[in-house]
Amino acid sequence: MTAPHSRPRTVVIHDLMQDGYRYVLTEPAGRNFASEFTPHLTPKEMLALGVFGGLYMNDCRREFPADWFARAKLAKDHRRDDSLNFFRVHASQPLAVWRAKGWINEAHDPRGWFQWYCRYYMGRRLGPGTAPDGKGSEDERQIRRWRAIARHAAQVRKNCRPGDLSCHAKQRQALLHWAYDARKI
Repeated sequence: MTAPHSRPRTVVIHDLMQDGYRYVLTEPAGRNFASEFTPHLTPKEMLALGVFGGLYMNDCRREFPADWFARAKLAKDHRRDDSLNFFRVHASQPLAVWRAKGWINEAHDPRGWFQWYCRYYMGRRLGPGTAPDGKGSEDERQIRRWRAIARHAAQVRKNCRPGDLSCHAKQRQALLHWAYDARKI
């Protein structure tokens, strides 16, 4: 629910992947998440730690608060640089793979889960009929996907000594991409 003293705000997007897309912020930033969605990291923290080889937010920074980017590790030459990732490994699949598997909602978040999370964090909520099948909620679909990633944390816990950040580095980096704090496993 929107705070009584504030009104919903409409955001209009003009970047390389969306031109004229509009969404409404109906919740305060960083608050009122679905009860089953408890990410360990904020988008700002993820960007500062180093995710997606520094490529993710290069052309859409104006959409989000400037302080998210004050310490963000972003690639300078628009080429993925895995040394910018916290675990210094490549742990992403190309966007084309995500599209082919049906993981991308082109209508709302053509960049994928992290774009959805950034917008959700800022206060956008997507209700029934917003999932790619036109029936369910995109928020519910993305939260289910986030919950499914927990299996990687279980594998790290099972196979690595606590605090050994070199063990299963690729899985740990992938967990960071999904707002799980893999440094604490």
